[in-house]
Order: sequence, then C-alpha cells, then structure tokens
Amino acid sequence: MTSRFEIAGWRSYTIWGTLLLYVLARISQLYADRLPSLLIVLLHVIPPAVFAIVHGSVVYSRKGIAIFVALCLGFATLAESLSLRTGFPFGRYYFTDVMGPKIFQLPALLALAYLGIGYAAWIVALFILDYAGKPLRGARLFALPLLASVIMMAWDLSMDPYWGTLIHAWIWQDGGGYFGVPVSNFFGWFLTAFIYYFVFALYCGANSILTPPAKLSRFWLPAILLYAVCGLGNLLILRLPMAPPVVADAAGKQWSTADVLGACVLVSLLVMLPFALLAWLRLTERQAE
Repeated sequence: MTSRFEIAGWRSYTIWGTLLLYVLARISQLYADRLPSLLIVLLHVIPPAVFAIVHGSVVYSRKGIAIFVALCLGFATLAESLSLRTGFPFGRYYFTDVMGPKIFQLPALLALAYLGIGYAAWIVALFILDYAGKPLRGARLFALPLLASVIMMAWDLSMDPYWGTLIHAWIWQDGGGYFGVPVSNFFGWFLTAFIYYFVFALYCGANSILTPPAKLSRFWLPAILLYAVCGLGNLLILRLPMAPPVVADAAGKQWSTADVLGACVLVSLLVMLPFALLAWLRLTERQAE
C-alpha cells in the first residue's frame, strides 16, 4: 500500500516546486508597486491549482481528482455567475480588470482560485477529523464537507476585505459590514463549498475510495503546508505598499486601512493557522503511532 502512494520523480518536483512558487507569490505582495498586478494574481492562482491536481492524482487517482476539479470549478463558476446577475448567493458585486481577462463578466482565473486552497482545505479537514485512510460513510459524509467548508470560508474571511476593499479586484456595490464586504458573501462561500465537497464525499463513499494512511507524513505534509503558507502570507499585507490610510467602499463608507489589514491578519492568526496546526499535530500523532 505504501508504494502506491509514493511521490517520486516529476510529481515530487512539481508538488514542492509549486509550493515554493506559492511562497514567492505571497512575498510578491510586498512589491505590488513594482510588479504587474496580473503577475501577482497568476502566482497566487496557478501554482496552488497545479499542486491540487498533481497531489490529488496520487490521493484519488486521475479520475478522482478530475471529478474534484470538475465539481469545484463547475459549482464555483455557477455560483459566481449567478451572483453577478442576481446577487445570490454572495451579494451584488462586479469584477474590475485586476484579475485579468473576463469571460461573461467573470475573470478566467477566478474559478482556479477556488481549486488550490479548496483542495488544501479538504485535506486539512481530513486530518483534523482523523479520516485519512478511512472510508467515507455515515456521519463522515457530512462531517468532512462541513469542516472543509468552514476552513475554506476562513480563507475568504482573511482575504476578501484586502482584495475587494483595498485592491479593488472586485467591487461590492452596496458595501458591507465586514470592512466593505457583505455578510451574505460568507454564507455564499460556505454554501458553494459545502455543495461540491458533499458531492465529492458521496463519490468517494460510493466508490469506496481510501486515502493514503496518515502515517505517510512526507506525502501529506505539503498539502497542509499549502494552507499554512496561505495563512502566513496574509501577515505580510501589513506592509502593503502604496496603501492609503483610509479607503471607501462602493456605498461611500470609509474604513481605516490599518483596521482592514489588521482584521485580515487576525483571522489568519486565530483561525487559519490553528486549523493548519491541528492538522499537523494529528499528522505527527499518527506518524508516532
């Protein structure tokens, strides 16, 4: 069983290489006044997505990760497109040109942004619940998607005010109580993530798919690190270049930039990083056993 889940050759280089590129992406925020914004977006989106596909092809086979990708990109695109036109489930907003070319008002890179961190959130939840190497059935079919959705939503809590209110990658037309972001956005994120996670859990349960055992720490560690890097990278935004002291949302309400950045950092420190730490502790416990 161990040999089946060995990460060797090009897969190993790709997994660690894309993780390193994502580290560089987080550092690139410090040079937002010198680097093209599209390059920063590409570095934030493409490496985690490639990581998810390669790592997931070992965990769930090529067919399994293809289904995960289709569910993630499909439901994310559907939810974003629906919200752009109706305001449900996220709220009323529109995208600027920061995230690059758009197709029917939706940035082509946006759906990929769900994939990398969405996969990492799933793996972190898998370990916190100690489901690695165990079949998904019964209560596990609900517990894993529920926790993974919360872990995924924590990412949005940490970055939406930064990318929306400060960077203006998207504009919330009516503003919102969370530093210019409406609370409906987070319920929408949770709902969207839960749907595709739950459908994927049903697929895994119906096909009796077993993930690698938790004792294979070298295999699992990069996926947990990907989520941890995402959280740690948010600490760097405190040194955001060219940030004005006060910003206004689309509704005209003014927000202190220091407060916006401070809230994003607090969510990263008190929510995202504890999730990653719990997963890592579970990993080390199972390795010791």
